[in-house]
This record gives sequence, C-alpha cells and structure tokens, in this order.
Amino acid sequence: MSDVRASDEPTPLDNGHDREEPHDANVGARLNWLRAGVLGANDGIVSTAGVVVGVAGATADKAAIILAGIAALSAGAMSMAAGEYVSVSTQRDSERALLSLERRELHEDPDGELEELTQLYEAKGMRRELAAEVARELTAHDALTAHAEAELGIDPTDLTNPWHAAGASMLAFVVGAILPMLTITFSPASVRIHVTVVSVAAALALTGWVSARLGRSPATRAVLRNVAGGLLAMGVTYAIGALVGVNIG
Repeated sequence: MSDVRASDEPTPLDNGHDREEPHDANVGARLNWLRAGVLGANDGIVSTAGVVVGVAGATADKAAIILAGIAALSAGAMSMAAGEYVSVSTQRDSERALLSLERRELHEDPDGELEELTQLYEAKGMRRELAAEVARELTAHDALTAHAEAELGIDPTDLTNPWHAAGASMLAFVVGAILPMLTITFSPASVRIHVTVVSVAAALALTGWVSARLGRSPATRAVLRNVAGGLLAMGVTYAIGALVGVNIG
C-alpha cells in the first residue's frame, strides 16, 4: 500500500483549521466589532421583547403595546449609543495620554527607551543580539509605533472612533429590536404573545450561535444560555404585566 498522502488530506502542519486562520493584523479588532454588533442586536431583541410582552400581559390594547415597544426601542438605542460613545471616548483619551507620555520619553531618553524595547523582545524569547537588532530596526522605521505596540498594545494609527462605535451599537440594537416589534404588531391578538416568544427564541438561538462561532466556543451551550435568558426575561416581564393589569383592572 502506498504511503503517499492524498492531496486533500491535511498534514500536521497544514490542516483545515490552520488554513482557515486569518493572519490579517486587524482581524482581532474586526472580530471584536462584529461580536459587539451581535451582542447589541441580542440586547435589542431581549429588552424590547421583554417590554412588549410585559405590556401585552397587562393589556390587550394594541396601540399601548406598540407605543411601549417604540419607547423601548428608542430609549434602548440611544442608551446603547451614549454608553458606547462615553466608554470608547474614555478609552481613546487614555490611549492618547499614554501615547503622549511615550512620545515624550522617546524624545528625552531615546537610549533608555531602546533598551526597554530590547528587553521586551528578550522577554518574548529572542536572543539578546537579535532582540537589540529588531529594536533598532523598528525604532529607526517608526519609534512611536514600535514602542506603543510592544509596551502598550496600542496602534497609534488605528485608534477607535467613538462616533463609529456609538453608531454601530445603536444600529445593532435597532436591528435586534425590530423583530419583536414586527411580531407583536402584525400577529393576531389571540396568538401575538406566542408568536413573539417563538420568534424571539429563534432569533436568540441565532445570535447565540453566531457569538459562539466568533469566539470559537461550543455553540450548544451558548445557544441554550442565550435562549434561556431571553425566555426568563420575557416570562418575568409578562408575569409582572399580568399582575399589574389585574390589580389596575
């Protein structure tokens, strides 16, 4: 029998997973943005569904349910945008302050900074001579970028934009919130809650699966956790709405 491997059989150094691994320097940042978008949509689904189901538990008035859903969608989207803007702005301010400090240190003590960079590469496993050579080459090319990336984990040319973050979070929330709004609005009154619960559970299963795939974690656990959390939220708000509706009525 021949020992030659089939051309499509993966080798220890060339398996399917390795071929699929991206090597773009910005892939981690893009995955984080995509994961944040999925989570934002998930928040829109759960929070809006919780509100409309809760109000539906208190009253059968379609106008009141829709009004509550619109209020939840609007407030939630603005809250997501404002929170993301403040968070990313704070992060950006911190990064700028660190870069300013690094720039000053490079100007005042270039030899000390070169030695610091050399030691950082030594700590990664390089020989002293190679680490010193790499540090000199990178410093000569772009000293601030070399030191910022090695010491701080910051790319000075690619700082996060808080407006982009705010817009992305708001859009993701709105996209997620649209589903429960549509189902609660257009479903027959007798089954509107049931249809909303089923559609929301399906959407949460999808977002759970996507987030698991992005994080390379087991999908089943993520899906079950996501769906269970959403069902619990809707169950609690429906029970509160029903209780309030009975007492008011």
